[in-house]
Parts: sequence; C-alpha cells; structure tokens
Amino acid sequence: MTTQSNNGRSISMGSSIGLFILSLVINSAGNVLTLVTSSKIHPSFLGSAYWTAAEANLGTAIHWNLFWAFLIFGMLTTVLNAILVGKWEWRRALGNLIFMVPFSALIQLFADFFNGVYPQLFAGLPQAHGIWMISFYVILNFLGVALIAIAISIYQRVNLVLHPADDLMQILRFKYCRGNANLAMWASYIPPTIMAIIAFAITRDFTNFGIGTLFAFVFQGGITGIADRVVFPNLKHQALDVGHAENATPSPSKQTNA
Repeated sequence: MTTQSNNGRSISMGSSIGLFILSLVINSAGNVLTLVTSSKIHPSFLGSAYWTAAEANLGTAIHWNLFWAFLIFGMLTTVLNAILVGKWEWRRALGNLIFMVPFSALIQLFADFFNGVYPQLFAGLPQAHGIWMISFYVILNFLGVALIAIAISIYQRVNLVLHPADDLMQILRFKYCRGNANLAMWASYIPPTIMAIIAFAITRDFTNFGIGTLFAFVFQGGITGIADRVVFPNLKHQALDVGHAENATPSPSKQTNA
C-alpha cells in the first residue's frame, strides 16, 4: 500500500524521474514516427499527431527547424496555461521549459535517425512504394499516436514536469471537463488548430495533416484514459494542481478516463 506524502506524492523521486525519462523517450519516438511515416508516402495522405502537425507546419512556414518550432510554440502554450490556472508560477513554467528542451532535442534526434542522417546506425525509413509498404507505414503512424498517448498518461500521472500541451490538457481535464480525457484532449486542440490555420495562410499547404491526424484527434484522448488504467495501473496522479475550479471536479483517484 502506498502512503500519500505531504506534497501529494505517493512514489519516490527516483521512481518519478525514471518514469518521466521513459515517457519522454516514448513520446519523442511516437511523435517522430507520425511525422516520418507521413513524409514517406506520396501523395501525402497520412498525417501526424495533431499538435505535431500544427507545430511542424507553422515552423516550416516561418523557417524554423523542429527543435525551435517545438520549443517556442511550447513555451507560448505555457502562457496560456497560466491564464487558465489563474496565476503565473515560475516553478510550473520552468518545469515546462525543462520538459521542452530535452523533448525538442529528442524530436530532432529521432527525426534524423529515422531519416537516415546516421547511416552507420540506420539507413532510414525508405519511401513507400506499393500497398504493403503503405499499409505498414499506416500501422506505424497509428502506433506512433498510441505511443504519444501512453507517454502522456505516464508523465501526467507522474506530474514531475509536463509538456505545455499536456499540462494544458490536464488543466482542462480536471478543472473544466470533470476528469474526462477525451473532452479535455479535444478542447486542447484549439491552439494547434489556430497554428495550422496560420501556417496554411502562409504556405497554402496541409502537409502533415491526414488520416493519421484524424486518428489522433478521435482516439488519442481515449487511449490516454485507457493507459491510465492499464499501463502502470498503480500509478495515480501525483500532486495535481489545476487552480481553483468553480465546479467540483473528481479527485485524481476517482477520475473519469473515458
């Protein structure tokens, strides 16, 4: 039986750090799988996860590489989170930054790896030719979305530091959506939708949007809710802080996962 500590944590700091690092790697790999598989099919119809597609497209529109696009747009989301919580917390903002720097670096590293920048390790995923290769990439793309959702579930529950987009989803989930992961995920897609519109206005291109994006839009929140129950099922949300909610929301131990 775990014992809740004074700071709202029932797991050790060592376990928290280990689970966070694991989830960070899983999330980065999943994001890049959606991007790379989308780029290997022509004409492009697959698409990547919703936030990933929007940030990558807007980054391309203003000539930023993936590292800077993910880092800067992530920190802008931190400002939105402070508005929703109703207060600016340097600890929370610093946590978002601490997450974003290694996450953005891992995104670039995995992108280089899957694109064959390090041929001595891996020649890169080839262009898709034929129905079997295309079908395989579709499966990989959906797997990437599932990996993102599982990683979100893990590090949201660990709640050591969060990606700003997932911090946004958690704030919406427990402050405004009564613990419902699906509703919170959909509401959290408003900022990337705005990014995508701006990117399209500049480039007239919907690259990175497709059926994979639709899959992520419909199922990613639900997969996160399922992962809460089946991936490290004894891990509960730690030290949850979403600001004052006017309407009562369920405690993390009684959260709605569907």
